[in-house]
Amino acid sequence: MSLMTKPNQHPFIDYLEGLRDADDRQALAALRRGLGRRPGAAPEMYPYVVPRLPTEVHPQDEEVYYLIAALFASHPMSTPNGNLGDHLRAVVKGDENRQAGVERRFTILLSVHREDLPDHLRQTISLLRSHEVAVNWRQLMSDIRYWDHPDAFVQRGWARAFWLGHAGAEAEG
Repeated sequence: MSLMTKPNQHPFIDYLEGLRDADDRQALAALRRGLGRRPGAAPEMYPYVVPRLPTEVHPQDEEVYYLIAALFASHPMSTPNGNLGDHLRAVVKGDENRQAGVERRFTILLSVHREDLPDHLRQTISLLRSHEVAVNWRQLMSDIRYWDHPDAFVQRGWARAFWLGHAGAEAEG
């Protein structure tokens, strides 16, 4: 089961993309204030996130909404394809000088505990922004939700996408 209702649909991501498309700078600035803070710790975000939370949302899932909103506001380029492994692979494609540093950062990301994930994702999204690589926000939202799954299918899917060049994680779990 995923946060996504259909493969390329999620009402919250649709909403964030709508803010971007409407060039709502005030909303995006308020959402960016959540960067570097514990998810949900920036009151400026509440008017944009709270009305769009599911009625019965688990606190851990609620944190995902705040995290995704802040990250999206920092880098609103989106794509319906791939996962974070694919996106990081695009950063290093054809540039061996960049490969070692990105690979090291990615390996650390794959090993972090959920409570440390926001900081590592903020750095990763910043890297993607600096290289103008779009993010599959729908997939990232789902992946964060399942970060602690005992099968580590999210991490394995990202690793496959990065080192082999194909995701395949969507069918697992």
